[in-house]
Amino acid sequence: MKLGLQFGYWYASPPADANVELAQEAEKLGYDSIWTAESWGNDAFTPLAWLGAHTSKIKLGTAIAQLSARTPTACAMAALALDHLSHGRMILGLGVSGPQVVEGWYGQPFAKPLARTREYVDIIRQVMRREAPVANAGEHYPLPYVGPGSTGMGKPLRSITHPLRADLPIYLGAEGPKNVTQTVEIADGWLPVYYSPFRQEVYADQLKGMKPGFEICPLVQVNIDDDLETALIPVKMTLAFYIGGMGSKEKNFHKDLMCRMGFEAEANKIQELFFEGKREEAMAMVPTQFADEISLCGSKARIKDRLQAWEDSPVTTMLVMGNGGLDMVRTMAELAL
Repeated sequence: MKLGLQFGYWYASPPADANVELAQEAEKLGYDSIWTAESWGNDAFTPLAWLGAHTSKIKLGTAIAQLSARTPTACAMAALALDHLSHGRMILGLGVSGPQVVEGWYGQPFAKPLARTREYVDIIRQVMRREAPVANAGEHYPLPYVGPGSTGMGKPLRSITHPLRADLPIYLGAEGPKNVTQTVEIADGWLPVYYSPFRQEVYADQLKGMKPGFEICPLVQVNIDDDLETALIPVKMTLAFYIGGMGSKEKNFHKDLMCRMGFEAEANKIQELFFEGKREEAMAMVPTQFADEISLCGSKARIKDRLQAWEDSPVTTMLVMGNGGLDMVRTMAELAL
């Protein structure tokens, strides 16, 4: 099992030195990849390009770039450029996000996310293969565009710049069963936001069709502390926010996943408390068992012991993140590599 270092998205301001020191240390220690994210603040590609310019061999991934932030051809251009500049280190991680962000921030419709993802990936693959001018007859990203406001003068185009790799890897963030099934079909890897090696049956049916070389790269929070409950606090805070606030009562993919993983009553209560403004109570409602299964927390010895379950799972790369900075990066390299 390989290690990747997940930096996530920025908060009120960029992280100190834009995470360059951490990226360089991860590269030195043998990490396979580093990853950047976006929400409704920084984009994913700019920090990744900065980190790529300060490293030389570690792979560079977006986890995840949101589909609605840019058209598929614009996304392909960014990935194509970064792949050239990094000498073939780029991994394009994509995801649909959720209706709150898609419609509230990007001003785009969220309907039919699976069909939208399929079209998006197909167009990017066309750009990268550069076998013919790019065209798409689908309803979400028609190329050339013909519709309201169209001049009728659009024509299929082929990228001026020849991609470095026709097979640049595309990974997808997916949570729902249908989305994961489609990811196995059309992508080169899967980026699960929550994965429990102790509940492999949750996604067993969806992963049956995996191609050789298909990557499974879950996000795993790592917090090292001899007191387990203290170590789990950041995990529970994140879960309370995502399950309670990252979506509406009618549509929240994170809550739905927690329900499928066997914690339906708790998920419903967390959402209820969060919407009532009782965030600390919502966090307290997050089951220790659930938070513990999807993370690596506790003493160094405990984390080493629990790594075996991940080694025995289908996971190929663990994307670790946590509050420990260089100490966490070095400890995980010592324990897992």
